[in-house]
Amino acid sequence: MAKRPGETSYKETAFGIIPRSKLIPLEIEGIKRAWDFVLKKSAKNKLPLATSFIKKAHQVGFGWIFPELGGKFRKINVTVSKHTPPKFYFVSQEMDNFTKDLQVRIKHLPKIEDEKFINELISLLAWSHHKFLWIHPFQDYNGRIGRLLINIILLNLNLPPIELKVETTAGRKKYVKALQLADSHNYIKLENIFNSAIDEMANELNSKK
Repeated sequence: MAKRPGETSYKETAFGIIPRSKLIPLEIEGIKRAWDFVLKKSAKNKLPLATSFIKKAHQVGFGWIFPELGGKFRKINVTVSKHTPPKFYFVSQEMDNFTKDLQVRIKHLPKIEDEKFINELISLLAWSHHKFLWIHPFQDYNGRIGRLLINIILLNLNLPPIELKVETTAGRKKYVKALQLADSHNYIKLENIFNSAIDEMANELNSKK
């Protein structure tokens, strides 16, 4: 496959080997499919914060583009920027431990009317988002599923979804730097990003009243 510096120009998909320009609209559709799947499930019950459900969301979103990778944990070792995630054969256990820890932390959140709730929620979201990306369970689309996972947590808490500003160059740079600092257990910048996203969501809701 042809490659550009630091980026794969062409990818083999269910639709053949296609350039990045043709893959982007498929990815957008994939994100929508994953969201629709989550929203449909959340309308009936709380969403299970389990590896099986996370894999299913990935499969629904991207399995129709990449049948061999969708919904399956990676089977290769990878390096992401300056971070080397766990070896692929540790991913399943890492994810099981992560989801169990996540369930316990959610269970011990203060009640929503408690003044400590927002700070504890932001801490939880920053930790869980970084931990998921640190594991890097899938070969691709970890960022998108990681951001979806954040909103699964919020939906389970009967809170509206938020959007992290990662699409602009400046927003992406800030986000990546925050994740790199979190690799050293410094979550302040990542928590600030979540705090801003929650403030923006609250402002939007207030403006509609």
